[in-house]
Amino acid sequence: MKDKFDGLVDHLLNGGIFLQQAIEVLEKNMILGALERCGRNQSAASKSLGIHRNTLQRKMVEYELGSVRNRARRKPVTSQARPRNGKAGVA
Repeated sequence: MKDKFDGLVDHLLNGGIFLQQAIEVLEKNMILGALERCGRNQSAASKSLGIHRNTLQRKMVEYELGSVRNRARRKPVTSQARPRNGKAGVA
């Protein structure tokens, strides 16, 4: 495995690929592979990558890797339905 990785590094260096480009390619492909192996389950994919789920979601947005499911936020319960500590009607 180390020999293959060393060969890849040599290939990238000889091809004029900058470090940032190589990192992006590696991250993007590892994320895609983990998502495919885990059936698009982001929690499982993030665990297999050793990163937090929020980090995975941020990188998915950064690399435009499919949709990140945004849950609808519930509205907080308003205080109009129940008075606070017996001070109802006091302004």
